[in-house]
Amino acid sequence: MNTNLIGLDKAGAEALAEQLNHLLANYQVLYMNVRGFHWNVQGANFFELHAKFEEIYDQLLLKVDEIAERILTLGHQPRHGFSDYLRMSQIDEVKGVRDGHVAIEHILSAYTLLLSQQRKILSQASELGDEGTVSLMSDYISQQEKESWMLSAYQGRGA
Repeated sequence: MNTNLIGLDKAGAEALAEQLNHLLANYQVLYMNVRGFHWNVQGANFFELHAKFEEIYDQLLLKVDEIAERILTLGHQPRHGFSDYLRMSQIDEVKGVRDGHVAIEHILSAYTLLLSQQRKILSQASELGDEGTVSLMSDYISQQEKESWMLSAYQGRGA
């Protein structure tokens, strides 16, 4: 069998790395969106949302690094040009949002997309026998499901 450094099928690892690069692009665009929400939020909930958005973008930044390192572990190169991210991302760049509730709706929409994408990657990684990627995706899914529930509750609606 033609395997990579960590014993995974090379063709399967290449396909998985490509999917992870798409995920990386989505995370990078979401990260910048949430930074903008943090900087620009206004209104009665400023203090709590300013802090919450910082918490979210800190988590996103950690995931960006973990995804890039996972791509490298699979033997491939993470994309690192923002032009690549904007081209590859399914999450749209959002500018000028000052209303915290609108910002949260953008985050919830992005989480819905990420959860779907991560479940597909988890399945693909599982078929490949890539427990490292399975574990990473499982952790992300669990965290974002809870975060989605909490943000939905903050918005005054059910999950």
